Amino acid sequence: MISRGSQWKRWEPHIHAPGTVLNNQFKGTDAWEEYLTALEALTPKLEALAVTDYYVTDTYEEVLRRKQSGRLKDVHLIFPNVELRLDVAAKSGFVNIHLLVSPEDTDHIDQLRRILTRLQFQAYGDRFDCTASELIRLGKKADINITDDLVALRCGATQFKVNFNQLKEVYHQSEWAKKNILIAVAGASGDGTSGLREAADKTIRQEIEAFSHIIFTSNASQREFWLGQRSVNVKMLRERYNGCKPCLHGSDSHHIDTVGQPVAERYSWIKGALEFDALRQACIDPEGRAFVGAEPPPSAMPSQVISSATINNASWAKTPEISLNKGLVAIIGARGSGKTALADMIAAGCDSIPQYAWNGSENTSPSFLARARSHIGDASITLNWEGGNESSRLLNGKDANGHLSFPRARYLSQQFVEELCSSNGVSDGLVEEIERVILEAHPLDERNGAVNFSEFRGHRTSRFQQSRSRETEAISGLSERIAIEIEKDRLTTTFSAQITQKKTLIQGYNADLAKLVVKGSETQVKRHAALSEAAQTVRGKIQAYTNQRRTFISLQDEVASTRATKAPELLRQAQERHGLSGLSIQQWDEFLLIYKGNVDNSLADYVKWTDNQIAELNGLPATLGDTNAPTIADDVELSTLNLSTIITEMKRLEALFSADKIVRDQYSALTNRLGQENATLKALDEKLLDAQGASARKGQMQTERDEAYKRVFEAIINEQSVLSELYAPLMERLSASSGTLSKLGFYVRRVVDVNQWGAYAEEHLLDRRKTGPFNGKGSLTARAEEMLRSAWEHGNSEEIKAAIKNFVTTYLSDILAHAPYEKQQSEYRGWLKSFALWLYGTDHITIRYEILYDETDIRKLSPGTRGIVLLLLYLALDEADDRPLIIDQPEENLDPKSVNDELVPLFIAAKAKRQVIMVTHNANLVINTDADQIIIAEVGPHQAGGLPPITYRAGGLENATIRTAVRDILEGGETAFQERARRLRVRLER
Repeated sequence: MISRGSQWKRWEPHIHAPGTVLNNQFKGTDAWEEYLTALEALTPKLEALAVTDYYVTDTYEEVLRRKQSGRLKDVHLIFPNVELRLDVAAKSGFVNIHLLVSPEDTDHIDQLRRILTRLQFQAYGDRFDCTASELIRLGKKADINITDDLVALRCGATQFKVNFNQLKEVYHQSEWAKKNILIAVAGASGDGTSGLREAADKTIRQEIEAFSHIIFTSNASQREFWLGQRSVNVKMLRERYNGCKPCLHGSDSHHIDTVGQPVAERYSWIKGALEFDALRQACIDPEGRAFVGAEPPPSAMPSQVISSATINNASWAKTPEISLNKGLVAIIGARGSGKTALADMIAAGCDSIPQYAWNGSENTSPSFLARARSHIGDASITLNWEGGNESSRLLNGKDANGHLSFPRARYLSQQFVEELCSSNGVSDGLVEEIERVILEAHPLDERNGAVNFSEFRGHRTSRFQQSRSRETEAISGLSERIAIEIEKDRLTTTFSAQITQKKTLIQGYNADLAKLVVKGSETQVKRHAALSEAAQTVRGKIQAYTNQRRTFISLQDEVASTRATKAPELLRQAQERHGLSGLSIQQWDEFLLIYKGNVDNSLADYVKWTDNQIAELNGLPATLGDTNAPTIADDVELSTLNLSTIITEMKRLEALFSADKIVRDQYSALTNRLGQENATLKALDEKLLDAQGASARKGQMQTERDEAYKRVFEAIINEQSVLSELYAPLMERLSASSGTLSKLGFYVRRVVDVNQWGAYAEEHLLDRRKTGPFNGKGSLTARAEEMLRSAWEHGNSEEIKAAIKNFVTTYLSDILAHAPYEKQQSEYRGWLKSFALWLYGTDHITIRYEILYDETDIRKLSPGTRGIVLLLLYLALDEADDRPLIIDQPEENLDPKSVNDELVPLFIAAKAKRQVIMVTHNANLVINTDADQIIIAEVGPHQAGGLPPITYRAGGLENATIRTAVRDILEGGETAFQERARRLRVRLER
């Protein structure tokens, strides 16, 4: 027996037939032919029929005879619906109640009549039983003019009223009735309980509805009420009304034009086999098994449903073809019966077994296919998909995982769970799966084409990471410049002292020079001094132009290098950072950095110009003539002369100072030395002026650095916010969850390693041997903990900027006291830069997104708990994946209460949107999930050198044989059934 189990079928729970006792509008000699033809032509196809009549079963019996003669071939279940009128007045008449009777008992008609006989009506000083003959007698009593029995029957039916309390008593006193009859009552206002609106009727209305198993209504709000989804919850329904109720709707047809045609196509759908027990199961699970609408509730997409599996070339597979339900399929059986074998084979047909599983050892692998590889031979599996496709794979794995293959199902085998959730610390796979679910929780148009979470995260955060990198680089440059300014500021005193020394030295040289002057040559000496000053000025100009020329040459080199290397590399980096721009190569060429003007010609002209200036200032070499004849007239402006002319005149004058060559040489040497010293003094004056402005420049740059540090944290905080947004869709779902699922959380936070930050400085930057507040190990870290951690972890950019500024103001001088170099040492400047880079660095601050379960990082959980998280992930959170979900023993690592409280509702929700196939030993996962199909695996004697024969049989929980197998095979089977019956207050029969 291989049945697909519980499937949605159209039922007609309330329809009359020709000859119905009251309001019979089926006319003509061909009424029955027209009636049956109308039923056979219905669309959607009608497969279960409850033939309704008042107090009697005559029309039901006639339909059975017609069925036996070959009519109503598509209708596989026909049962009686006996309509009774209670002695409770409704808005327009009396409340009608229905007895839906199981036809499984071959004696059910006689048994039903026996029950009806116990219902009595007192009138005319007599007692009338609920039988056809008694109704005729009542009719003739009510109207003495009636002589026809059929007319009397109809009259009696209008008069006979069933006492509600008597009906309850008769029902509860009969074991047969409780086993074979379901009570339905109309929810409408005309002849239903909604007509009991007066306050005095509230109790009787509640009593009638509590006694009933089924409510006849097509009203959506009433259906929601009876499912506990409105003002009254499920618990209250159990307390007041004996639980939830399925709502059904029939055509209540009394006329050929309305046969099987309820208003607005409000058809009744029951999920289950075409047997009366399916109706009982609908009373147990009204939401999952009963529906009113034009079509049954949507479920898994046809293209993602495996409709059947065929095992080929396998003599050991005694059930080679297995039909599968599109909802929840539970594979059960004793240990070693072939449960996992079927799951493995289906997964193999879906290309869903990873390569490592195929590579497993026959002795150690938990996979059936790996263990049985040597006996499988050329066996294969063919899967037929409801959408019309077919897929086949060898069961030995030789054609598995091809380069074009794609897993068509999600398979959570025991090996997969163990690999993903192992205790060896390798849990990246689990994190990746969670990240995949996070990505797929975002609409497709928000993913910017990202194919994985890492790429998605990169798209969202790259802007801020680049900003952080730029600002960090700016801080580095500013710190280096600040170090230079600090050194300049420190040199102010040095420069002042050197200037004083230099002036004293020059003054001494001038005194020495005066002593070499021969009496009578004072005029020449004065002229020589003026020329010397003029020469010094010209040399300064020549030096300035020479520096300019050197700069222009360097610029030429830089331009060439930028064109050849730097600009193309900057373009490549921009293309990489903005790879999603969609720009073509030609469009990207527009972003190549080029110089606005013709810099090559300009720089060549600048070099030529400086060469001309230098040549003009140097002048052409001059030959010294008559020493008594001046080469420069007295009235010539010396600033207009070139250096060669000035030097020539100076040499002429030097020859006149003394006849002694030695004196002349000393004079010349002193003059040159004075020129050098004056040039040095001028340079020192410039350096002093520059150093005196260092403090102001340093302050400005420190302000800029503070702002850059603030912008670094703006980028960090923005990145943190973006990461938080990535988890928002999933966090919304988790916040609305309860139980184990509510323990799962995603958090984005700034992680600050203050120890790393402080330890680096103590180890690499500070000399703790020096006396001071930071010579103790960890003292710097302790101060940072007090003043910086809180701001780093939780503050905004302005608060962080203020915190670091306060820290620097408070401790900078103390920290500098522990510098490993003295300020005068050349290494101090390099150290100062390194120190600033550390102080304003952010390498110790990271953005970490954490997946926590019960406040514990998922990476630190036990393998079992990771398995629970993984299962929750696929069942509750993985909404985007609509492929079949195949799970081997999901109850592993969960206690029975958690299975019932956590997994059951998740499986119920999952089976509504995707096909779920599970191997299980747990009765709760079968019974309380109301599994749509139970596949029972059985194995025969083991064969020497081969596989034992494996047989499968299947059906739904509405089948008594299947329920018996569930009780006998599964752990806690009997207990699970009893608990479900007790909780739902229903009667469950074998």
